[in-house]
Amino acid sequence: DVQLQASGGGLVQAGGSLRLSCTAFGFTFDDYFIGWFRQAPGKEREGVSCVSVNHGSKTYADSVKGRFTISSDSAKNTVYLQMNNLNPEDTAAYYCAPYPDCKVLGVFERHITEDVLPFYKGTQVTVSS
Repeated sequence: DVQLQASGGGLVQAGGSLRLSCTAFGFTFDDYFIGWFRQAPGKEREGVSCVSVNHGSKTYADSVKGRFTISSDSAKNTVYLQMNNLNPEDTAAYYCAPYPDCKVLGVFERHITEDVLPFYKGTQVTVSS
């Protein structure tokens, strides 16, 4: 089966850090753009960050710039999202997905329908104040 599995979420206090992992199964994503997006109850889905695994270029939403860092490890077929200085507004379910291009971060994830969303197997991040 082809899938991406996000992991590493948890409960953390404001100001704390977490590192999320996104591991690909059934394919190698060397030629892909891999992005993270998040969904909080009652809020619009938000693209967080994206990386071109081949070229290493990275894109971030303004809301996380300077706090989050995306990286990739081709040997482990894994993309990471290091999240520092977390605040309660970062509380959400975090998902990773292949993107057609990192230029569409902020747009692409909004077109993922609700019936497809469970396929991405997100991880919950909760930040307490």
